[in-house]
Amino acid sequence: MKIAIIGASGNVGSFIRDEALARGHQVTAIVRHPEKITVRHPRLTVVKADILKDKVEDLVKGHDAVIAAYNPGWSNPDIYNEQIKGYKAIIEGVKKSGVKRLLVVGGAGSLEVSPGVQLIDTVTFPENIKGGVLATREVLYMLRKEKELE
Repeated sequence: MKIAIIGASGNVGSFIRDEALARGHQVTAIVRHPEKITVRHPRLTVVKADILKDKVEDLVKGHDAVIAAYNPGWSNPDIYNEQIKGYKAIIEGVKKSGVKRLLVVGGAGSLEVSPGVQLIDTVTFPENIKGGVLATREVLYMLRKEKELE
């Protein structure tokens, strides 16, 4: 498969990138900081882009699937709003590109730890990452309503 990975230089995205390459896929790594990708591979293309500024549809067109491990940065003071804005751009751009398969990778914050209680809603959940995790949960709710993408 030809896979575009948004956020392929981050903590999660780099593992996904390396696994996709190990499985023989052609990978396009879409990243803000290409210098973070030090691995060289004949099936890896690194593209410098910012999904909040560049057209996602142009970046992913022609791929079989898009995997999004996007995060505007844990230290970003506006992480919640930028993550929501970024994922809206990703979802709309993937739809416009004609690619039907979108996989969004998030964390465990929206998993239920007991009936009706999500991890993020527990008293022990770390405050310093709560904004990003709340945004990821909102993205999950957006994707549950999505009808055009697989």
